[in-house]
Amino acid sequence: MRLDKYLQVTGLIKRRTLSTEACRRGLVKVNQKTAKPTKEVMAGDLIEIFLARRELTVRVLQEIHSNSLKKALRPEYFTIIKDEAINCPAELADFWAQNETNDE
Repeated sequence: MRLDKYLQVTGLIKRRTLSTEACRRGLVKVNQKTAKPTKEVMAGDLIEIFLARRELTVRVLQEIHSNSLKKALRPEYFTIIKDEAINCPAELADFWAQNETNDE
């Protein structure tokens, strides 16, 4: 599954357009490399997401083969490795402020 779709389906970022734009701006890394929205996500991948006020790192446990997931099933597909509050740089704050729908 594409990275932007994976982020949206798992609820890590609430809207696909926002996850696509976050990838394009370099706010998402897969296995410590900046990733494009088209990057295929595989089991075992480590995804780092730089949100407005926190840095989130998750490990992909298994691939998703559907277009949606029930909230209760999400923990079966990824595990949170790091969820740390950060003081974000101005460009990060500006990006997330423009998309103020509490996507964290």
